[in-house]
Amino acid sequence: MQESAPLDVQRIREDFPILEREFDGTQVVYLDNAATTQTPNQVIDAIADYYRTTNANVHRGIHHLSQEASMAYEEAHDNVARFVGASGEREEMVFTKNTTEAENLVAYAWGLNELEEGDEVVLTEMEHHASLVTWQQIAERVGAEVRYVRVTENGTLDMDHARELIGKDTRMVSVVHVSNALGTINPVEELADMAHENDSLIFVDGAQAVPNRPVDVEAIDADFYAFSGHKMAGPTGIGCLYGKKAILEEMEPFLYGGEMIRKVTFEDATWNDLPWKFEAGTPVIAQGIALDRAIEYLEEIGMERIRSHEEWLTEYALERFEEFDDIELYGPHDPAERGGLVGFNLEDVHAHDLASIMNDHAVAIRAGDHCTQPLHDKLGTAASARASFYLYNTREEIDRLVDAIDDARQLFA
Repeated sequence: MQESAPLDVQRIREDFPILEREFDGTQVVYLDNAATTQTPNQVIDAIADYYRTTNANVHRGIHHLSQEASMAYEEAHDNVARFVGASGEREEMVFTKNTTEAENLVAYAWGLNELEEGDEVVLTEMEHHASLVTWQQIAERVGAEVRYVRVTENGTLDMDHARELIGKDTRMVSVVHVSNALGTINPVEELADMAHENDSLIFVDGAQAVPNRPVDVEAIDADFYAFSGHKMAGPTGIGCLYGKKAILEEMEPFLYGGEMIRKVTFEDATWNDLPWKFEAGTPVIAQGIALDRAIEYLEEIGMERIRSHEEWLTEYALERFEEFDDIELYGPHDPAERGGLVGFNLEDVHAHDLASIMNDHAVAIRAGDHCTQPLHDKLGTAASARASFYLYNTREEIDRLVDAIDDARQLFA
């Protein structure tokens, strides 16, 4: 095991003053990064600078402030697209308010118009509700069927089962890149090949992947790929939807109103160019500009180094947890097969009680079903605890977590 951290964590932590917060004299340990990461000063400054110096609506004014805001907002689309390997730049990058809205955009704008009775949508048993519930409801409306690729006992996808399910009737495959409950890294390139061999499209939920590893949507050959700013050191309120230009051009808008139109008469309307036809009304201007700064921040550190750091932390967490026979771990035990999170339960202690005790020790983790209720039903538990790591976390913080778990163990003995 590598002993030294791949990143200069102490230097990085200086950019995140919230990590210095104390509760009852104890410094906080923030291990809820799969839900929301913390935001560095550089991104906070970008938001403040926008409102102090540039605040204006985009694409609607001739004055200098509007032009400056428009230019920064458009460049943000280009930079976000480049960050995930989209050569079509802004025309292939739609800003939404989160990954969930991106999923709904595709489901409503493409699914309602393209799916018919007898068609199939293939998901996995580890899907987030943002995917599962959305496609479930769309399929019910049009008479399509939703089918689920099984999850094996070790928390990976049953790829033989995937090959059985993805067939001539499949129109859409929607899969999470990295599971937010199991940590599993799914073989999305292989699933994309299966989908395309059967003339199906593939939607990849990258909310837990883009923040912590290099992603190339064109290498994956994803038709759609979505992620959220607040999980990658950016602000809340912004999500991103990559879509292949040819597909986006054929799709109808999801929302109607200002900005997304080209011409309106009392009888009809025509739509604006990409990506604006999918960004109705005043868009997420400050958030988009701040996300651009977050990406710059992450790239300055290096996405490969961030991935290495999370693997380093995950490997250590798994080793510490495996010291105890009363902790049940979920997902692959090989840190190279999972993202930077560990789902677990402590024997005879409900996950919510465990999280409450962690909070007494100023250790912030998540407990619940993590928006994966069907997966938890399959796991045979109503809830699980989840510790998730990011570029500013340390092994010492994992030790704090383990010590707090030990206190919970003694309390419920």
